[in-house]
Amino acid sequence: MAFTLATWNINSVRLREDLVLKLLQEEAPDVLCLQECKSPVEKIPTEGFASLGYHHMVARGQKGYNGVAILSKLPLKDVGDKDFANLGHARHVAAELENGVTIQNFYVPAGGDKPDREVNEKFGQKLDYLTEMRDWFRSEAPKKSILVGDLNIAPREEDVWDHKKMLKVVSHTPIEVEHLAEVQEAGGWQDVTRADIPDGLLYSWWSYRAKDWDAADKGRRLDHVWATGDISQSASSSRILRAARGWEKPSDHAPVFASFDL
Repeated sequence: MAFTLATWNINSVRLREDLVLKLLQEEAPDVLCLQECKSPVEKIPTEGFASLGYHHMVARGQKGYNGVAILSKLPLKDVGDKDFANLGHARHVAAELENGVTIQNFYVPAGGDKPDREVNEKFGQKLDYLTEMRDWFRSEAPKKSILVGDLNIAPREEDVWDHKKMLKVVSHTPIEVEHLAEVQEAGGWQDVTRADIPDGLLYSWWSYRAKDWDAADKGRRLDHVWATGDISQSASSSRILRAARGWEKPSDHAPVFASFDL
């Protein structure tokens, strides 16, 4: 079974419903994982998605913040969620396809502005969230699984516009990169995007603060597609749809794609 998957921090699925519809119409992934939906599940605008063939959805939501959803042309089975670090946030949901592949959709906390948990509670919450992800994967080794989402960490030097300048900036600090590496190792996860695109600068997020985000190009690769080792070799055709960052009233993230043949 061949299918294409995309992941996208949409920064409000209701505000940007038209952009989701545009992506579904023009790119037609079989599965679209969204983060930062900022909507209760019952208010996610599913009618338009269903009209394009996306009849299946597994989601967790809350009013105004966070929220994750998996839209699919393919049948989905809801297989639960985890409240890592006991934050009470809608930041994770999992679904299973008919071929037995589990999709884990994550929205890891951003971590605030200062990379010091002693003065910034949000940074501590982020590290705790990652630690609990690591421990879960150690205790329940994932198999035949894909992990996607806004992980809010750009791990490699080529995943940020300036490695040295970013070392003390939340999302690229050594302690965050180390925590993410431990999560990856614990689950035997392979970075699908970098397996397909091993070299060169690669970004999925550009700040709203830049007057001309495209010209400045001070991006970070915060959005990821991973797969467990037993299926990672079936992945191909990874890409980031940079053009979506330039759509009208865009999210500050661009969708990340990968195809699988299982």
